[in-house]
Amino acid sequence: MRVLLIEDDAVLGAAVADQVRSDGHGVDHVTRLDDADAAFAASSYDLVLLDLMLPDGRGVPFLRRLRARGDATPVMILTALDQVSDRIDGLNAGADDYLVKPFDLAELSARIGSVARRYAGNPNPLARLGDLEIDLAGRTILKAGRKVTLTAREWAIFEALFQRPGQMLSKAQLGEALYSFDDEIGSNTIEVHVSHLRKKLGRGVIETERGLGYRLGQP
Repeated sequence: MRVLLIEDDAVLGAAVADQVRSDGHGVDHVTRLDDADAAFAASSYDLVLLDLMLPDGRGVPFLRRLRARGDATPVMILTALDQVSDRIDGLNAGADDYLVKPFDLAELSARIGSVARRYAGNPNPLARLGDLEIDLAGRTILKAGRKVTLTAREWAIFEALFQRPGQMLSKAQLGEALYSFDDEIGSNTIEVHVSHLRKKLGRGVIETERGLGYRLGQP
């Protein structure tokens, strides 16, 4: 997934960004709402992590504007505002989840995964693909009953394809799901990760349409 983090606290923002990256997602971190608007104009996102108190305004009106223009990108609010009325305002404005600071980073990862699965139409974290048993919440895969170890990048590519069965994803789309603006992507990076996935999960787990991209197959 590609995540937009809108958080002005430098220490917390860095910790959250590192956690999201360690989970294999790409993250762009901005500290102001006007920078968030610019980021939306330049790219598309799978999830927004939104603080409610920013230097140039409040997060709830920003979220309302997002929803008013028909943008359904999942939004998770991260805030120190812990009153019931604040939660109600955020959820009524269109937030998908509301996490009060301070929070455990492992819980943040779990909630991100839950929101992603819900929007992909697969809220059940347990799934099967051929002889693969997949635990989306635990980020683990068993092949014929034996655990397969994936790197964070490999998992992110597999999850992106798994959440879009039958859909062709280009190398650029997979790259956006993995990397932030500051990361450098080699010309064959995606091919290398796909090759490793096929060796670990089965040749047919990812199909290639030359010139178009990749889609989920059968292992």
